[in-house]
Amino acid sequence: MSALGALSAAAPEAPPMVPRRFRVASTRRDNHDTLTVQLEPCEGGPLAFAAGQFTMLQVFGVGEVPISISGDPRGSGPLQHTIRDVGSVSHALAFAAPGQVLGVRGPYGTGWEVADGKGGDVVLVAGGIGLAPLRPALLEICAERDDYERVSLLYGARTPSDVLFADDLRSWAEDHRITVEVIVDRGEAGWTGRIGLVTQLIGKVAFGADQRLALVCGPEVMMRHSAVALVARGVEPQRVRLSMERNMKCGVGLCGHCQLRELFLCLDGPVLPFDRLEPLMSRAEL
Repeated sequence: MSALGALSAAAPEAPPMVPRRFRVASTRRDNHDTLTVQLEPCEGGPLAFAAGQFTMLQVFGVGEVPISISGDPRGSGPLQHTIRDVGSVSHALAFAAPGQVLGVRGPYGTGWEVADGKGGDVVLVAGGIGLAPLRPALLEICAERDDYERVSLLYGARTPSDVLFADDLRSWAEDHRITVEVIVDRGEAGWTGRIGLVTQLIGKVAFGADQRLALVCGPEVMMRHSAVALVARGVEPQRVRLSMERNMKCGVGLCGHCQLRELFLCLDGPVLPFDRLEPLMSRAEL
């Protein structure tokens, strides 16, 4: 068969706005308003993705929203998304019953490219549900832990009850030599840990002299202040990476909702270096 004939015989590529069908395998409640949904493909193989990428998740008849993938990027196990119940679509996703079919488009966007930190120290700073997009990066690091020097996770939550992935936090600290520091805005009965802002932890963690990589995800104001603090500690701005998921609607750069001046965050992001974001994050109304 000629090359032209082979091309003609090949199956056509699915249009970018057409979702794949995935079935809900299970749902796990993480705290009072956050759940993790595990999905298995109705047909075809698993969805390959890089740590830091997101998908557009669709509940048929309700709508779709962008959600970062929180599972293992090495392809083992179901596709995993951690979802905060804050709107009609996220509510329908969070409470989707096992066996229910959802639509998945993607994966989209840039990843953390955590392998750039091999041979040096890696610092991850998470605020609230921002730990979920960082979880694949942590799983990737754990799988090749000896390739990295010191790894630190600085995690801030509103209250102790809002802390996500408690079992993972213990495992990362005890089994994978990751320094895990947790701080909360408000304590509760029995809480003996730190109280304050996650940025306060940046001055307490040890960094090496070279090859430092910092990954940051959380509310935008928290990311901006964390990035400034990390740069003040000597991390080069281009090696501070932030995840900027905001206002995404299509995932493929058509609708313009996620435009940040010259950037389309669904295409150019969501993960971008701070040296590129700094002049944009400080401008009101962008």
